[in-house]
Amino acid sequence: MINSPIVNDRPRREAAAIEAFLESPNEESFTKLFLTLTPRLVSFFRSHGCAMDVSEDLSQEVMLTVYRKSGQLRDRMRFRAWLFTVARHALHRHYGKHSLELGTIDLQDIVDTRTKPMGSSALEFHHWMTFLESNEREALTLRFVEEWEYHEIAAAKAIPIGTVQSRVFNAKKKLATRLKALGLPGRKAA
Repeated sequence: MINSPIVNDRPRREAAAIEAFLESPNEESFTKLFLTLTPRLVSFFRSHGCAMDVSEDLSQEVMLTVYRKSGQLRDRMRFRAWLFTVARHALHRHYGKHSLELGTIDLQDIVDTRTKPMGSSALEFHHWMTFLESNEREALTLRFVEEWEYHEIAAAKAIPIGTVQSRVFNAKKKLATRLKALGLPGRKAA
């Protein structure tokens, strides 16, 4: 039996779908683009606290914007950055509309996050991220939540790739130190 590494061809498929659509924006190329990128957008919205149905609606809204406005894109290499900028704007509009609909809560009804066991909830993630500087939070979120590559973050933020790598490294180091100080288990270096 030959051991071959598992190859993630998602970036290649995404790039091919994006290129095909930008070269020839028609129903067929858009359908392929839609099927390729929509799961990523749904994941993006879910990671920002949206319910599944809202995530799907927002993803469709973003893809409609992509279909209508992709001709205005000046630099094709920045398509993914533009796509997630459109997604962030849709998310902000959604929360802006619905923030007035939210009721108030009684603070006594909230469980203290220090007393409950660590989990993977979005609330805990955002709690730990508050210990970081805003540029480090943003770099970690783009890299590990939105799964951007370092060069994509650098291009979107117009900063050197080394700066992006440094921010991610420093943020991980700060979080590891904080978690270790609290006695929470960390990952051992291999």
